[in-house]
Formats: sequence, structure tokens, C-alpha cells
Amino acid sequence: MSDLSPSPTSPPSPTRKAALDASATLILLVCCTLWGLNQIAAKVSLVDVPPLMQAAWRSTGAVVLVLAWAWWRRVPIWARDGSLKGGLLAGLLFGAEFACIFVGLQFTGASRMVVFLYLAPFLVALGMSWVSKGERLSWLQWLGLVVAFAGVAGAFAEGFQTAPVGPRQWVGDALGVAAALFWGLTTLVIRATRLSQAPAEKTLAYQLAVSAALFWLMVWAVGEPWPQQVSTLSWASLFFQTVVVAFASFLTWFWLMRHYPAAKLSSFTLVTPLAGLAFGVLLLGEPLTLRLVAAAAAVALGLVLINVQTSRRLS
Repeated sequence: MSDLSPSPTSPPSPTRKAALDASATLILLVCCTLWGLNQIAAKVSLVDVPPLMQAAWRSTGAVVLVLAWAWWRRVPIWARDGSLKGGLLAGLLFGAEFACIFVGLQFTGASRMVVFLYLAPFLVALGMSWVSKGERLSWLQWLGLVVAFAGVAGAFAEGFQTAPVGPRQWVGDALGVAAALFWGLTTLVIRATRLSQAPAEKTLAYQLAVSAALFWLMVWAVGEPWPQQVSTLSWASLFFQTVVVAFASFLTWFWLMRHYPAAKLSSFTLVTPLAGLAFGVLLLGEPLTLRLVAAAAAVALGLVLINVQTSRRLS
């Protein structure tokens, strides 16, 4: 990761590869695994720390780490490069995404929310065909995206087979779709504005700083109580969420965004909910079902279709 942060003399527009190579694929799988584990970590600390306060602490701590890292690496994070508007917009969209998830879960089930949320890769793929014609997916790659999404939808299908959680479940479902839209728009804003040329540290700092302010505002608005006692396990969970996920893995993700196609990167995020289910089996003793195995196979097949076609076309 020595080249994670470009020097002040680096060219403003990095060379973006047309396909994911082995290194990028491995890094993506590690990131998605960490994000899946983050779902378990957040559940563990919910006993002591409410969800919005967790998000607020995570973003606040991570932005401090990003600024310290940028100072140590001498990254020109304060340079005037025209990325301010895009950075503020990306941060607002990220905060809006989380707000939709938080409010939506008051009306609909978590399984349904996951399925709607992971419509985001489709929105990114559609948007990137407009932002960058060179990143349009072929019909086989679109098929791969559909197959991978079907795997995720199948893994969480029980949420669509049970009775509605309430008469306003449609509100939560709609907010899940809105969260996917905001997630997709965040990615498109990063690629369509000066943020695509900014250092990864700067892009992440924008998102964390703006979202931290929004999260603390939401904590105050909904009246989440300050934790009276935080266990060692919850502190460890918050440390993992802040240092490993929000700082290290997100910084890596934005570095990847500068060097690889956004649509193909986004497709790999479909691994995350399955990784969360897998860690639930390993760490929480949840049952391993045939549905989960089949879903994992479908996601794997879909990702192969998305990436193998590109490799053949370039060879």
C-alpha cells in the first residue's frame, strides 16, 4: 500500500485500468469480507451504543485518522483543486443513504432492506455508461450482475415470504430503494467530478467529515441516549469499525476507485451481505442453510461473468 497516497507531483488524472486484475480482486474480496464482519461488529456493540451514535463516533474517529495519515504522508489534502462541491455533495449523499436505512428499518424488515439496498450496483452500472462510455457493460456482464444480485435476493428471500411487519412496510421498502439510489449517486459523483482526480485521502475526508456532522445531528434529533457503560467487547467493536473499516478499508476503496472501473468495483459489493451471513454462522452460531450456499455460488458465478468477458475482450 506504499502508493496509496499520491505525492504532490503525481499527475492529476490517474491511469484507470479497463479491467480488474488479480491484485484488485483480492483487495476487493478482503474489503467486502471486512464490511461483512462490520455488520456483526455493529450488532455486538448495539447492546451498549445506539446505531446512530456508533456511526457518528466511527466517522468522527476515522476522519481524524485520515487527516493524520494525510499529514504524515504529505498528501496535498488542503490544496484548492475544485473538488469542494463534489466532496460536500458526496458526503451529503452518504449521510442521506444512512438516514434512509435507519428510518426505513422502522417500517420494514432487515432482509428486505438488504435486497433493496443492493440495487445500487445496477444504478452505478447504468450511470457509468453515461459518465464514461468506456465503462459500459456488455450484455454478458449485465447478465452476471443480474445473477449475482439474484444470489443476494435469494439469500434474504425469507423477508418477502413472511407477513408484513406493519401497514406501512411500503414506506420502509421505498426508503431502501432511496438508500440504494443515494449510494449509487455517491459513486457517480466521485467519478463525474474533480473528486476522480483528488487523492483518495481527500475524497474519504470529505465523506467522513460531512457524514459525521449529519450523524451527530441525527443523534440529537432522535434523542439517542448517551451510553452509560461500554463493555470491552463494544470498545473493541468500535475500534474495528473506526480503524479497520471506516479508515483503512474505505481509504483502500477510494484508491481503487481512482484506478479501476466503478461499475465492476460496485458489483463486488454484492459479496458483502453474504459475508455478513457467513460470519453470522461462524461467530453467532446462526444455521448454515442450503440457500446461503446456493446464494454464494450465484454471486461467484455472476462476478466471473462480469470480469471474464472483459479479460477476453482485452486479450
